[in-house]
Amino acid sequence: MKDAPVIEPIPTALLAEPLNWLFAEHYRHRQFCGLIERIAASPTLMGAEIQEALAFLRHDLPLHIVDEEDDLFPLLRRRCEPADELDRALGSLSADHRDDIEIVAQLVRLLETALRLDRPIAANVRAQRQLRAFITRERAHIALENAVVLPIARLRLTQEDLEVFSRRMAARRGLPDRPVSTSDAAS
Repeated sequence: MKDAPVIEPIPTALLAEPLNWLFAEHYRHRQFCGLIERIAASPTLMGAEIQEALAFLRHDLPLHIVDEEDDLFPLLRRRCEPADELDRALGSLSADHRDDIEIVAQLVRLLETALRLDRPIAANVRAQRQLRAFITRERAHIALENAVVLPIARLRLTQEDLEVFSRRMAARRGLPDRPVSTSDAAS
């Protein structure tokens, strides 16, 4: 029997509320960071957990980055007012996303190597440091998005913006055009 995943799935109905989806996705990123910490510290190879981390790095993280870079950030750049002072934060987050491409490729190689050699990450101090540096960076990134970007998005984005964003996120995931939100289902 396979253990339950450490990184919880998000109900697809939440795609109808894209800002709530992103907040939930950030929670999953924190779960991922905790998983990576355990993998890096474990004296034994955590094969199933490494596979889960690899799936997140290969699938979930790239989708999240596209959600933000292709939709959320451009919407915010159009809707925000100068007083919001969001340009600098969005620039920093976009720079992180660009760097993620190379960093994630390195992390995937480290985790794949651990599996191939059947050796825990704890046996490789350099790999441990790389994973921990990524976790620190990722947590700061999530904190900035949750504390600054999402609250401003809730103030500035229109209902139409959110509906378009929702449809585009669903399409990226191969889901129907209009996800049903929990509030839609109740009516």
